[in-house]
Amino acid sequence: MPPGDDGADLVAGYIARWRPSSVSPPAAAFARQVVRAACPGGRERAKNLLWAAARLAGYAVPLGLDPVPEVLLHPSVIERFARCAPGLSGVARRTLRTNLRFLARQVVPQLAPADAPLPRERAKAPYSPAEIAGYLALADAQPTLSRRMRAGGLVCLGAGAGLIRADLRAVHGIDVTCRSGGVIVTVRGARPRVVPVLARHQDRLLAAAAFAGTGLICGGTDPGRRNITTPLIRSLAGGAGLPRLDTSRLRATWLADVADLLGLATFMAAAGITCSQRLGDLLASLEPAAEQDAVRLLGAARPS
Repeated sequence: MPPGDDGADLVAGYIARWRPSSVSPPAAAFARQVVRAACPGGRERAKNLLWAAARLAGYAVPLGLDPVPEVLLHPSVIERFARCAPGLSGVARRTLRTNLRFLARQVVPQLAPADAPLPRERAKAPYSPAEIAGYLALADAQPTLSRRMRAGGLVCLGAGAGLIRADLRAVHGIDVTCRSGGVIVTVRGARPRVVPVLARHQDRLLAAAAFAGTGLICGGTDPGRRNITTPLIRSLAGGAGLPRLDTSRLRATWLADVADLLGLATFMAAAGITCSQRLGDLLASLEPAAEQDAVRLLGAARPS
């Protein structure tokens, strides 16, 4: 027998003998029934499943539910137990729910059909430096000064500061300033913040901001209008094989550039982190750097 393998017969014997004094006989009988049907791979796994099933039965039977798999292992009963059973810590609730869902899949799979795969929105591909240079060249080729300034400002706000949608449309010329050793954009609206502008886009954005003054950099008079950027995007399509400009890809370009500056890929590889949710949990306990430090950290310092 391989080390650590209890053997099917030994596990079955353990399940049959399992009668803890802290569990009522009906709850213990239900636990033995469903865990035996699930065929756990070892004694420790069987023990965890037995306790989970017994806790479920101990909660549900006094409520009037029949101690049969089709009733107690129904997804709605498992979820109610995980959320409402008294005296359980958060970790215990998550562990018990995981074990009970496993039992349900093994014993009454018809009650918990496999999750249908759902489409996952992927991040847009960032533009290459050559593509950004191509869009800026198209901006410089616009027939009027105002169109050149607005088109260049659009590209620089997206690729240089990561602005998109309402934030992009609502930036006035006076929102772009030289401060803290770099160039920053003050973003207003639903997510107000200050964004340092990547150094290579600063001069062009400053020129567009000076031209706009108190007006909107991308043109128009009402930021609520959703088609403000449409004429600019249309004018930057074509030429040099460039596709229609996508502001989501401009933001992705900024995100990729900043992540590279921060060494984010190196950090995540070293930490063994692949899920961004974990990073979000960690960041909840940290404070952002001061503005001057952010300018330096995010590659926005002005050349001396």
